[in-house]
Amino acid sequence: MKKVWNRIIVTSLFGLVIGSVFMASSEDELADIIVDQIDSVAVALAAVPEEPPVFRYGLEEDNFLIKDAKIGKNENLSIILRRFDVSHVDIDRIARKSTDVFNLRRIKQGKKYSVFYTEDSAKHVQYLVYQDNHIDYYVFDMRDTMNVYKGEKEVTVERKMVAGVINSSLYQTLADIGANVMLANEMSDMYAWTINFYKIQEGDKFKVIFEEKFVEGKSVGIGQIKSAVFEHQKREIYAIPFEQRGIPAFYDLQGNGLRRSFLMAPLKFSRISSRYSGRRFHPVQKRYKAHLGTDYAAPKGTPIMATADGTVTHAKYKKYNGNYVKIKHNSTYSTQYLHMHKIANGMKPGKRVRQGDIIGYVGSTGLATGPHVCYRFWKNGKQVDALKQNLPPSDPITDENKAAFDKVKEKIKEELDEIKYEEES
Repeated sequence: MKKVWNRIIVTSLFGLVIGSVFMASSEDELADIIVDQIDSVAVALAAVPEEPPVFRYGLEEDNFLIKDAKIGKNENLSIILRRFDVSHVDIDRIARKSTDVFNLRRIKQGKKYSVFYTEDSAKHVQYLVYQDNHIDYYVFDMRDTMNVYKGEKEVTVERKMVAGVINSSLYQTLADIGANVMLANEMSDMYAWTINFYKIQEGDKFKVIFEEKFVEGKSVGIGQIKSAVFEHQKREIYAIPFEQRGIPAFYDLQGNGLRRSFLMAPLKFSRISSRYSGRRFHPVQKRYKAHLGTDYAAPKGTPIMATADGTVTHAKYKKYNGNYVKIKHNSTYSTQYLHMHKIANGMKPGKRVRQGDIIGYVGSTGLATGPHVCYRFWKNGKQVDALKQNLPPSDPITDENKAAFDKVKEKIKEELDEIKYEEES
């Protein structure tokens, strides 16, 4: 900005000097006028505030010409650098330098990049910066020594509170009240064991205190959920954070863990396309038969999660099941996941998995008409309806921690209760 003001002032000086030629009655008077004008301009220049330099990715913008663009179809680092006449030798050198820092095959169409260059009779690339996500970027230093390093944009965290009444879906309600819709994923994870998000209904309510991350003034994601209350079917379920035995978790007002031994569903968000039934008309075989599982329809490739800790007993293809994984959780419970497009890497008999681990991806292999996962549930060797099981919770607050928990609980409950829904405002 100071450069702009300097240009304006110098231009004005030139105009004043030209005007003085016509105003002066003698050479001496002209000289005096010009000296006075120069002194005035010098004072004006000194008064222009010094603005700090502007940096992007740690590089001072005024030192370069900058080309901002997005990775196009079939583009890679070599194609981009060749546009700036970077030699094949230098491209090979920078590619070798990147080996231990960034896999060049991860460059994806649509991602942003910036080329910082200088120009005389030709363009000289100094840096290329690839924006991997909202926060992380990689700098390809093309100067003589050549170097590749990772950088991170500054992230600021704001504490926020929202309250909403469900009108159609959790996502839509968050959008309607101007909240970050990514909060829906975090809430579904936190309440995954206590609320069936496929059954939330109009009139259900929620209040959440959480952290939101910002980069350059734009929201880039949700941080920690600090506390919440979800009113589902007229029942209020509080989420009180507390650390016990060194493990942080959420508990209800009675000190019971919100976590259950099993997730409510093997997918984060989808829809139930077919329920457990003793007699269902099969869409492929065109006859009535038992359907001893729950079908969750979702786009092909949607990750499928293990609903509880356990050991893989089967991970293979079968004619009607398609690609499937079966997990034994303990002497009582087992689960099975059918029609996968692909079984996740490493899934084989004997493999230990944790609740929430990705074990495969939604598909339509075997006897299936469209992409979905058929989730089957065994209790004591018999297939049962997973949605009707009263599954055991995680460990509750211990007697020795009860007093400390009660203090935390009362403080957080009071803060949540003070948050008003729009209809109460």
